[in-house]
Amino acid sequence: MMPKVLFLQTEDSSFWSHRLPMALAAKAAGYEVVVAAREGAHGERIRDAGVRFIPLPWRRSSVNPFSELAMVARIVRLYAAERPDLVHQVSAKPILYGTLAATLCGVPVVVNALIGLGFVFISPTLKARLLKRGICRAFRAALSRPSSVTIFQNEDDRSLFVGDGIVAEDRTVLIRGSGVDVAHFSPQPVMGGEPLVVLPSRMLWDKGVGEFVEAARLLAAEGVRARFALVGEGDAENPAAVPASRLAQWKEEGVVEWWGQRYDMREVYAQASIVCLPSYREGLPKALMEAAACARPLVAADVPGCREVVRHQDTGLLVPVRDARGLADALKRLISNEPMRRAMGERARRLAVEEFAQEKVVEQTLRVYRDLLGRTALGN
Repeated sequence: MMPKVLFLQTEDSSFWSHRLPMALAAKAAGYEVVVAAREGAHGERIRDAGVRFIPLPWRRSSVNPFSELAMVARIVRLYAAERPDLVHQVSAKPILYGTLAATLCGVPVVVNALIGLGFVFISPTLKARLLKRGICRAFRAALSRPSSVTIFQNEDDRSLFVGDGIVAEDRTVLIRGSGVDVAHFSPQPVMGGEPLVVLPSRMLWDKGVGEFVEAARLLAAEGVRARFALVGEGDAENPAAVPASRLAQWKEEGVVEWWGQRYDMREVYAQASIVCLPSYREGLPKALMEAAACARPLVAADVPGCREVVRHQDTGLLVPVRDARGLADALKRLISNEPMRRAMGERARRLAVEEFAQEKVVEQTLRVYRDLLGRTALGN
């Protein structure tokens, strides 16, 4: 009988963009695969790809105790009905709620994927600090479950959780993100005309969107000839979301272009001269890996996750976090130096192929599955 793997995460869009190749590889390796997430525009696409999809009514921003308990009860019913051999839970709420459900339902193996520490760990607000204390205590309980492992995307996050006693080091593994299809995301000739600087991300303040716009404004005032484009949509459930009215205002002002959500990211990178992500903290940003695979030079904040891909003076330039002036200076340096852009892009491509290729990430994850299921079968 085939082992059953159930992926639990909040959004069908993030499963589609980040974990569909993992699910298809698991299916090809002989696992039965089920995905449970909130259904949006990608539910049917996931089904059409041959993966069974179960809708769940997640509300990521909800802190209402009654609705959250109802969500836990739903997941308990889901696990009890599906009886998976292994659950792969992605991000905070699926990890916390799913681990409780897995314990109640006797799920043999739990794989948790922390994909970045998010608003609660980044924001300096009192609300975030209070929530962080409670979430750390909850993580400590969830990540100590027997027959479980937590996947971290960068060493900074793993060291933080291990150092704070939230998870034992022997229950962790480092896997570099969800990988990138280096055949699909491949080098393309840079288009002529004014250099185009692209920030591909959800439109959140903590992605450095404000600093990017201010850097563009500074460079325009200095007479630097370049275009700047925000590529992505907002996120109404994230407290750090940039209001649509502000995005429209920037677009009307003409300091930046706002392209909205794009699904043809290879074509976006083909137009870009530089790809920029001045985020305050990341797990391991797929956008930077994709841009690197397309041989584009990178500019990012010197923070966990970003510096995994952006090697300073090698594949791109790192700048101080929350520093629009420093960001503007780094962008100006690359805008004015086409040979530097080309050389950094070539090195970024090599890094993507050597360290972030999708096949390597898939095989590392399947090895985690095999090891945990094997140990469970032996009673360890």
